[in-house]
Amino acid sequence: MADEQDILFTPVRMGRIVLQNRIAMAPMTRHRAGVDFVPQEISATYYAQRASAALIITEASQVSRTGAGYPRTPGVYNDVQVEGWRRIVDAVHQRGARILLQLWHAGRISHAANQPDGVLPVAPSALRPEGEIITASGMRAYPTPRALETHEIAGVVEEFRHGAQMALKAGFDGVELHAANGYLLDQFLRDGANQRTDEYGGSIENRQRMLLMTIEAVAQVWGAERVGVHISPLVNVHGIWDSNPAATFSALAERLRPMGLAYLHVFERNISVSHKSEPMDFAPIRKAYGGFYIANGGYDADRARAAIACGHADLVSFGTMFISNPDLPARMRLGAPLAAADTATYYQGEERGYTDYPFLDGGK
Repeated sequence: MADEQDILFTPVRMGRIVLQNRIAMAPMTRHRAGVDFVPQEISATYYAQRASAALIITEASQVSRTGAGYPRTPGVYNDVQVEGWRRIVDAVHQRGARILLQLWHAGRISHAANQPDGVLPVAPSALRPEGEIITASGMRAYPTPRALETHEIAGVVEEFRHGAQMALKAGFDGVELHAANGYLLDQFLRDGANQRTDEYGGSIENRQRMLLMTIEAVAQVWGAERVGVHISPLVNVHGIWDSNPAATFSALAERLRPMGLAYLHVFERNISVSHKSEPMDFAPIRKAYGGFYIANGGYDADRARAAIACGHADLVSFGTMFISNPDLPARMRLGAPLAAADTATYYQGEERGYTDYPFLDGGK
């Protein structure tokens, strides 16, 4: 039996959802989707194995064919994909957890080789990301994307709305908008990626517009209380940056405050080795938002307990720990050792490094 005094294992209400503990599984791209971006049966096993988390947020799932960034990431824009997701949702629900789908458009973090008919990926501005991206034929340098025309933006918002409708059809408990890690919604937020001169660029208020329109569209499908937003103010990958992330994201948090969202999910670290970022105090973002706050990034069980106890976070999400520890909550409750993940199988390997990590009790 869990220690009743262990704050990690106390229930909490998130919007209309009651969660049985304070541990969430963070979204993590794993590249295990099948042909035409359809989630496979193996993913139902993967997510069900980790359903002792009170909340699972799925890997990023593109809302349209042109929203794809990489090979073998799942989509959520047609009925075949919905059937694949429904198997996953059912498997997680049978284990007693709640599961939300992360809606995603990669924007400029793509390549013509990963796009239909070899078209260029789209972005707020025609600025080429740094580095290379994986394609079916190997690693290739990023191309310079095509800047979206002003009249096209409403169409992308509609793609998110459609993805939200398909997620509802698949039986999810809600959705999370991926506005982090240098992808399309994040690209609009950051002045280093968004150099537009129309109503979607320039001021912080204008750069928020794309995300706010998308939230409103998705909330019309789900209700705001079933919609979360994921941000990563410090992440400097793929050439993404902002001249004043504290101001940009505090202003965003304040703007989100009255919208009645399920939560704000904040990645509080920078994952880039080559591009440093200045330290940042996340307390102002947490205060500006005021609602349900999910913290992520560098947390272990003790840090999670401390963050919840002091009121910084309502829930803490864990990423790579869940890859190699499918029973992570049990290990945290018992103070048991954690298994190390095989980084070589993060994005390849099928069952290997995906569904074959052992449980403490030897079960699955």
